[in-house]
Amino acid sequence: MMRYTVVRGGLGLLTVRRAVLSPRFSHSSPRSEYRPIKKVMVANRGEIAIRVFRACTELGIRTVAVYSEQDTGQMHRQKADEAYLIGKGLPPVAAYLDIPNIIQVAKDNNVDAIHPGYGFLSERSDFAQACVDAGVMFIGPSPETVRKMGDKVEARSLAISAGVPVVPGTDSPISCLQDAQVFAETYGLPIIFKAAYGGGGRGMRVVREYEELEENYQRAYSEALSAFGNGSLFVEKFIEKPRHIEVQILGDKYGNVIHLYERDCSIQRRHQKVVEIAPAFQLDPHLRNRLHTDAVNLAKQVGYENAGTVEFLVDRNNKHFFIEVNSRLQVEHTVTEEITDVDLVHAQLHVCEGRSLPELGLKQDKIRVNGCAIQCRVTTEDPARGFQPDTGRIEVFRTGEGMGIRLDSASAFQGAVISPHYDSLLVKVIASGKDLQTAASKMSRALAEFRVRGVKTNIPFLQNVFNNHQFLHSTVDTQFIDENQELFNLKPTQNRAQKLLHYLGHVMVNGPTTPIPVKAKPSSIDPVIPPGATFDVAMRFLSECPWKRLQELRALVPNVPFQMLLRGANAVGYTNYPDNAVFKFCEVAKENGMDVFRVFDSLNYLPNMLLGMEAAGAAGGVVEAAISYTGDVSDPMRQKYSLDYYMNLADELVKAGTHILCIKDMAGLLKPQSSKLLIGSLRDRFPDMPIHVHTHDTAGAGVAAMLACAEAGADVVDVAVDSMAGMTSQPSMGAMVACTKGTELDTGIALEKVFDYSEYWEVARGLYAPFDCTATMKSGNADVYENEIPGGQYTNLHFQAHSMGLGNKFKEVKKAYVEANKLLGDLIKVTPSSKIVGDLAQFMVQNNLTRAEVEERADELSFPLSVVEFLQGYIGIPHGGFPEPFRSKVLKSLTRIEGRPGASLPPMDFKALERGLQAAHGEDITPEDVMSAAMYPKVFQEFKDFTANFGPVDCLSTRLFLDGPKIAEEFEVELERGKILHIKALALGDLNKAGQREVFFELNGQLRSVLVKDTVAMKEMKFHPKALKSIKGQVGAPMPGKVLEVKVEVGSKVVKGQPLCVLSAMKMETVVNSPVAGTIKAVHVTTDSSLEGDDLILEIEE
Repeated sequence: MMRYTVVRGGLGLLTVRRAVLSPRFSHSSPRSEYRPIKKVMVANRGEIAIRVFRACTELGIRTVAVYSEQDTGQMHRQKADEAYLIGKGLPPVAAYLDIPNIIQVAKDNNVDAIHPGYGFLSERSDFAQACVDAGVMFIGPSPETVRKMGDKVEARSLAISAGVPVVPGTDSPISCLQDAQVFAETYGLPIIFKAAYGGGGRGMRVVREYEELEENYQRAYSEALSAFGNGSLFVEKFIEKPRHIEVQILGDKYGNVIHLYERDCSIQRRHQKVVEIAPAFQLDPHLRNRLHTDAVNLAKQVGYENAGTVEFLVDRNNKHFFIEVNSRLQVEHTVTEEITDVDLVHAQLHVCEGRSLPELGLKQDKIRVNGCAIQCRVTTEDPARGFQPDTGRIEVFRTGEGMGIRLDSASAFQGAVISPHYDSLLVKVIASGKDLQTAASKMSRALAEFRVRGVKTNIPFLQNVFNNHQFLHSTVDTQFIDENQELFNLKPTQNRAQKLLHYLGHVMVNGPTTPIPVKAKPSSIDPVIPPGATFDVAMRFLSECPWKRLQELRALVPNVPFQMLLRGANAVGYTNYPDNAVFKFCEVAKENGMDVFRVFDSLNYLPNMLLGMEAAGAAGGVVEAAISYTGDVSDPMRQKYSLDYYMNLADELVKAGTHILCIKDMAGLLKPQSSKLLIGSLRDRFPDMPIHVHTHDTAGAGVAAMLACAEAGADVVDVAVDSMAGMTSQPSMGAMVACTKGTELDTGIALEKVFDYSEYWEVARGLYAPFDCTATMKSGNADVYENEIPGGQYTNLHFQAHSMGLGNKFKEVKKAYVEANKLLGDLIKVTPSSKIVGDLAQFMVQNNLTRAEVEERADELSFPLSVVEFLQGYIGIPHGGFPEPFRSKVLKSLTRIEGRPGASLPPMDFKALERGLQAAHGEDITPEDVMSAAMYPKVFQEFKDFTANFGPVDCLSTRLFLDGPKIAEEFEVELERGKILHIKALALGDLNKAGQREVFFELNGQLRSVLVKDTVAMKEMKFHPKALKSIKGQVGAPMPGKVLEVKVEVGSKVVKGQPLCVLSAMKMETVVNSPVAGTIKAVHVTTDSSLEGDDLILEIEE
């Protein structure tokens, strides 16, 4: 980068108030009448309006704003001394293009001068002329100059006359598509359409294929018409990979023209500038001089006055080509101001009044460059979705500031609503430093400090740009973004605090996200509770990652073995998986800290168990083979599940290499006598094998049964702490410790410690009052020996019966369970087989069917899916085979699976699964996430959707998670070590027209609010349906906007990639293409429909 001498003298007059200026400053040029400006209107909106207002205020000039009906809440109208509505009843953009209305407002309010800003009317000569005709000064070039420079075809002609090289192009605006086709045939592709009466990337389209010519012509014309009120286009040969360099010029009414050096605007997307640098980095000095000279000569040739920009393309051979003159102030004028210490808006105002450049101290030999400045445009666009504009309410806005940082903004504040009607610019960030690297470093730091919540922004993308090696150390061209796809490896923002507020607000408005079985409030006491839940429940109901739970527990408890249940070939799911999925799951579980794998099968189906044992062993885990228990081995009348059955099964498991043998008595059917018989027989046959017994205490005989097991030779029995024991839980820990104290089975555990432990959990249990079985169950019940319902299912069925209004029929449900079990052939009843029996039982009760009626009508009844799939063989083959003829009558011609269900499944492609997850959820997908999705695809998807909306709820206390905070309640949430949120719930707002309630909080001393949809109220309100991402044929709006054109109708045949409709948002048009081939089934929009993101546009039937 070339060096510049730092000279600051001679420019002070620009910042001195107008009273100091006097006629004693003279120059050789003829004098023009000096007309002081006392009141300025800005015929624009947003940050440029505020930029001009600030300059006017510094010079003692009164300011006037105009605003559309859609901009009543915008900041620019509040920053002005006066503000007036324009374009009443007109569309949003048309309001700012209503010249008669704007002129009338100016005349009615004694406005001396109008500043056009950029965009809208800034390059319309008819507007400049209207100002002159009304006796109002136009802060810009003369109407004739605006006309010449605004018409890019005439500007090309003037450039050629001035000896400035130009890109081959049409001599005048083209009149039709055929003109473009002729030009393309003459000069070849690629070509580029450009709006003849505007810039900023609007109405600009590159054509590389002849098939794209018509579509791009239509889009360019439509965009230009929408943005500038004139759809005229001209065509140029498109230069590949040029640098985009522009020169800032400034002229006065006396023929003086100077340049203020150049800016590099090569970093663009969709031909819109993203990052601008002044001066241009590593620009050849001779080329720099030629650019400056050509720009000044062209300006002098047309008698240019006021501020403007001459834009060039520089090819790879350092040849430069004139492309256009922007006869207005540019968005990126800020970087020129930073490196030259010249306030361009002050200069515009003074020149308009009649001051000369020398009078203002602006002479070419006094303009010097001081260091480097970079500007980036923070927009409400999502880089991950092709920079599609995002709309919505800004919930949080915190800027990055400090030395070397300047911010120019307007709509960026907490509570601001970003609409789809205007440009997506949120704030311009300008960083200054001694060189490019220093300025980029300041910019990166400032962007890292930004916090924008509620709408998507391009900040993560910009951060990648400022960390890019090519950007920092080399030159870039207009293809920089396209050729550096790593810029789109976006680091996701955490946004944890705001997401938690959304969750808390959701619970306050709609109640808990977890289904609550009974109407009971959790305890107000908040003890610290260690995490613990089954794999899918953690994601499904607690919205937490089960792997994270395991990792955290392993770190806290490094020296105690952890055990998990493995459902044989079903892993931790309820269905069959390919063998490699089971092996991979065990491998990942072992890597994350699991030690013992208790392997079982709900039918004791040996092939399924052996697969699970092999997978656990291959992962390096301790294998504990668990035999699921049912029946009664001490009853000689019940011979299906006899002692021989269990002993033979144990023989096979020991032969297969199990390290531990387990009896899994899920219904609590083991009586003391059967315990002695079964465990004693196992101990005799396997004297060196560790034996583990698990039971439930539904009947109340659990302690007696476990004591009998221990006396018969069991090494381990499962218990529950006293305050959590009994009924459908496990037998009491305290009772077992007390009963064995002083015997050869003494546990060595002090009862006092058991009591302290129990006391803690007694308090904790109050938090789960809505889920406590005692809400509907008041005691255990020995009828479990008859119905054989497993403990967990017993509780669930009880809750379900009450929730379905069958609470008074629970006795019938239990009886039906017995009959359903017999219908299915007397099964081992453990999840998922127990659920199959339960589903059939409830089906029978709901339909008032007896066992005999079910058997008789089996070929005509519509059974629950779980029953049908069981009979097909989806979970394995039950002991004794399937019940006939019941099975055949139910299945009829349905497929039957023979042998182990998972044996015929193809291996799971984990790499493909990972790629799919990354495409859906970003690159931050772990091996553990892959396994969660492999086991529970839908549950994992819902979990990721939940965390995307509500963040890390595992840091909330149980009471807050289930019930939310009370109004005026203050509490703390620790996100991580050293990061604590102080939150206070303030108020709950009324229902708005969108079916939302505003919930107010105080977060770390600052007011925050979130809008929450009231799900109950919304059921009574009509809203546009959303496209379901899981259904390919449902096409949703990629961004909020208005429908310009619908290209298909119901019944139309479409191919993949075919244009379906055209949307417009923030003056940018987007064509929505078909994601699949098929037939249009339904169209849900019409022309001019206003859509939100993901609103359903149409449905395609493949």
